[in-house]
Amino acid sequence: MNNEFKPTKYQLQCVATGREFEDKGWTLEDAECAAPSLVRAIYEQKQLTVRPELGFYRFADWLPVRRMLEGSAAPVTYRSVGLAEHLGLKNLYITFNGFNPMIGADMRTCSFKETEAYSVCARIPEGESRVLVVASAGNTARAFAKVCSDNNIPLLLCVPSDNLGALWFEKPLSSCVKLIATEKGSDYFDAIHLSTQALKSLHFYNEGGAKNVARRDGMGTTFLSATTTIGRIPDYYFQAVGSGTGAIAAWEANLRLIEDGRYGTHKAKLVVSQNAPFVPMFDAWRADSREMLPYNDYNARRDAEIIDAKVLSNRRPPYGLAGGLYDALKDTDGDVVAVTNAAARRAAQLFERVEGIDIHPAAAVAVSSLIRCVEDGSVDKEATIMLNITGGGERLYKMGKTLCSLEPSAVFRVDASDDEVVAKVEELFGFASPEELQ
Repeated sequence: MNNEFKPTKYQLQCVATGREFEDKGWTLEDAECAAPSLVRAIYEQKQLTVRPELGFYRFADWLPVRRMLEGSAAPVTYRSVGLAEHLGLKNLYITFNGFNPMIGADMRTCSFKETEAYSVCARIPEGESRVLVVASAGNTARAFAKVCSDNNIPLLLCVPSDNLGALWFEKPLSSCVKLIATEKGSDYFDAIHLSTQALKSLHFYNEGGAKNVARRDGMGTTFLSATTTIGRIPDYYFQAVGSGTGAIAAWEANLRLIEDGRYGTHKAKLVVSQNAPFVPMFDAWRADSREMLPYNDYNARRDAEIIDAKVLSNRRPPYGLAGGLYDALKDTDGDVVAVTNAAARRAAQLFERVEGIDIHPAAAVAVSSLIRCVEDGSVDKEATIMLNITGGGERLYKMGKTLCSLEPSAVFRVDASDDEVVAKVEELFGFASPEELQ
């Protein structure tokens, strides 16, 4: 922790109403707003100063953080040669989030979920005695586990059993990090429900997901990395999405960069992709529906099991609320693309051959969507394109290492009662019963 770091100055703003108000410490929404809406951080510093020596916190002017945490790394943007040449693109820039020493990328969890964790955890007020609760399909859990373990921040993770393979680490974690899971055959939505049950205890508090401005602005550093490296706002932004939070974050960062005044006045066209057959946002977008279409539990769990990119299996994304993905796509004339497992696998092989590094299945979905748009002519080959590689270098990073896993302290049925969950998580952290808090 850097004791000389000064907390970033900002206000919060309700997207639906425009009302600005003070962040009381962990505000996730505007209590005075009747409509479903995200809140945004409005930063006092209108022009971004990038400080490379601060790791991820080089972008702290536009992060709602109170301090800097140890061990961070920033996204790395570079101009593509191999993939650009293969696709005939003149100005393709890759923002790489992962491990690749050849370009200076040093995210040890190999995922851009580190950008969320280093931002969210640095927003936590000093003296917070409760336990942070994070639900995850895998990569987010790995990132939060590392950051919280390294910085002694109490954390409860909720992950589906089928995704536990994502919880690998170079060294054993601190005992301040605990994991609970939902039974086999469950999905991310079930893990979210489990986290909601744990939050019935007064000893725990919600990380907040997309509603947390620190999560979104942390993810927005990918767009800041690209724009400040290129020298202008990109014309296109490609990313695979499960919740769409990263694309919302890119849109919000784009709006701040327009206000900055040095990088252009246009909005990058958001082109987001999902892994078929799990495509609820693709279906809603194709129907031009602000509301998500019906998606029953059985079909959702079945489709989540089929897809390679398990981290993209969110069936309750921040899509239709004010400031959500629907608004971001409309404002940027964006689009949603569906990509099969087979197409994503081919894209991963191509990327490794021409760019020299392995990538995660979700990143491969984004690469495949770019290939599709180039082939169908919907992308101008002269345009400046940002491709967000949200995870990569994992195989390289693991090479020659003996890794540790994080095993769940408890596995719950999807129909477990609130009382059962609360009793167990309080026991894990050695807390008194809720009645004793009164």
